[in-house]
Amino acid sequence: MTEHVSISEAARATGLPAKTIRYYEEIGLIRPARAENRYRVFGPSQLHELAFTARARALGFSIEECRALLALYRDKGRASAEVKEIARAHLAQIDAKIADLTAMRQTLAHLVETCAGDDRPDCPILADLARGEPSPGRP
Repeated sequence: MTEHVSISEAARATGLPAKTIRYYEEIGLIRPARAENRYRVFGPSQLHELAFTARARALGFSIEECRALLALYRDKGRASAEVKEIARAHLAQIDAKIADLTAMRQTLAHLVETCAGDDRPDCPILADLARGEPSPGRP
């Protein structure tokens, strides 16, 4: 790979769609250089930051969390405590989602278990949905 690559080559190298890379530039997450023809060009550090962001997004970090993590990554004088706090907060969000999904699964499993699933019209699943109350894990 040459020192600077086009957006299509950056997309291939990082596994991100070119549209996503353009969006990341639009919101100021990454800053590609511009060639004389005004096309975006990506050097090794931008490619690395794109791959970094792709990995962070795959772990569920929000754009704003990625922005903070990238800023810390770029800051060689950073305190790892700041990075850990972002990751810890994100982990707490994941744990809350898991708890919500577990509660939803238990409720639905119970309803499926109690439904006869035969030719009769009465159905605990429909009766529960008709109540209109939020189930555990649902707003």
